[in-house]
Amino acid sequence: MLRFLTAGESHGPSLSVIVEGLPSGLEITSEAIADELARRRLGYGRGPRMRFERDVVRLIGGVRHGRTLGSPVAVEILNSEWPKWEQEMSAAPGVPTTKLTKPRPGHADLAGMQKYAFDDARDVLERASARETAARVVAGSLAKALIAAIGIDIVSHVVRIGSATSSGERPGRDDLGAVDASEVRCFDELAGAAMISEIKAAAKVGDSLGGVAEVIAYGVPVGLGSYVHWDRKLDGLLAGALMSIQAVKAVEIGDGMAQAAQRGSDAHDAIYVDSDFAAGGGYARRSDRAGGLEGGVSSGAPIIAKVAMKPLATLNRPVLETVDVKTGESTVSFKERTDVTAVPALGVVAEAMTALVLASEALRKFGGDSLEEFTRNHASFVAHLNSTSSSARPA
Repeated sequence: MLRFLTAGESHGPSLSVIVEGLPSGLEITSEAIADELARRRLGYGRGPRMRFERDVVRLIGGVRHGRTLGSPVAVEILNSEWPKWEQEMSAAPGVPTTKLTKPRPGHADLAGMQKYAFDDARDVLERASARETAARVVAGSLAKALIAAIGIDIVSHVVRIGSATSSGERPGRDDLGAVDASEVRCFDELAGAAMISEIKAAAKVGDSLGGVAEVIAYGVPVGLGSYVHWDRKLDGLLAGALMSIQAVKAVEIGDGMAQAAQRGSDAHDAIYVDSDFAAGGGYARRSDRAGGLEGGVSSGAPIIAKVAMKPLATLNRPVLETVDVKTGESTVSFKERTDVTAVPALGVVAEAMTALVLASEALRKFGGDSLEEFTRNHASFVAHLNSTSSSARPA
């Protein structure tokens, strides 16, 4: 299995992540990780800082001469703005220059202040900030490298921002570059233009927008996950991981919501023999309404999940009613630096979380202390699966 742990605050000196469970021999470079982080920073509606800065990455453990050692991998993402925040965010004993006492509705501010007995919302927002997802993207980049070795590719695209929606055409496994070339990471060019118009309109009045990103995992072999135990069902693991992303309020696997209104004769994916379809052990589906998951187990079809993000809780105009926790008086929430929307970045983070779940389950299924052993075990499983499937088919 794969485990990861992130640490750090939004305006602290750095974010860090430790990933445990990677086999030895996996090729890793700080440049490749930084490239993946750069994808998270782009997208129409992000602030200027996000567009011109590049994250500085340090590999500080678990990698030697560009290859993993089998020990935990530790990575640090330096904060280029740390000098501006060194006094306010110092770990040394002291007091803040200003306390934030007007919590933002829709953010973790008030609940976090109550939970941990804080009188300053900054003690909450620094960790609750979506900046933490940068560390997740780092972990996800390592997981992507691992599962790519067994033929799994993950693509995401934006299908909705505000009221603007895409046509529904999904990018293929080789279309990630085309998606990233879009200012809003939308595979539908016309819909992308409509999304930009929505963002401009919201920005003009100081408002924010949410939306939906779809993540697709191609080449996932049959058999990841389990129908035996509730906490090992792959759809449950994926939904939990995706729901954990900041500002995400809903996750849909396949055509889940539409299926609730359908009859069974229209809702399921017919099975047929396809001897060339190795991921499914020689069996394939006529459709993929189930999103590549049946009974908590991967079927060999592409895994598909939609992730819905609410509008950002910090607005560029003070309109959200709140209470000053210091005085008890009604007021409007404070403003922290914000974007109009973060939906384009959502897809990149969703890719990372999907990769981490799939990598963990692939390691559970195939095992291996080295990359060579891991890929050999996978190849052996696929070969055995195809041979047994072939013998069960009519001549």
